[in-house]
Amino acid sequence: MNGIINLSYIVNAIVFSFLGVLIFWVCFRMMDRLTPYLLWKEIIEEHNTALAIVVGALSLGICLIIAASIH
Repeated sequence: MNGIINLSYIVNAIVFSFLGVLIFWVCFRMMDRLTPYLLWKEIIEEHNTALAIVVGALSLGICLIIAASIH
């Protein structure tokens, strides 16, 4: 059983996943503070589709950078 499931791999995956989400959240909050308006309010309440596409693309870019640096 020890050869099939290695506990250290599972712990590493959980730690790196948590770290990636934490770093993404910090980057998203920084991006939100750097813009002159509140991203969440503009996207959800004002239905700004163009901004939602830009924020989605920026989020994917940040996630790719985080994934590459953790890998």
